[in-house]
Amino acid sequence: MCCHQPPCPAATATDHAAARVVARQDDLGWALLCNGVVVFDDTGELLPDGTPIAPRRGVAPGHRRPLLAA
Repeated sequence: MCCHQPPCPAATATDHAAARVVARQDDLGWALLCNGVVVFDDTGELLPDGTPIAPRRGVAPGHRRPLLAA
């Protein structure tokens, strides 16, 4: 249970990644948030119930498709 004021967002909230970091392993690339979510350096996440969330990566610069003329 979060004891921060204001309380951290729940793991089920859309802004759950805004919770405070309570433990981290920089050499392994992960951090544990107050709400039990594990966030990874590649932007992937693992929810407390074991549900994985895939990394949210954008298209690399210079690799975007050109817009088609309408």
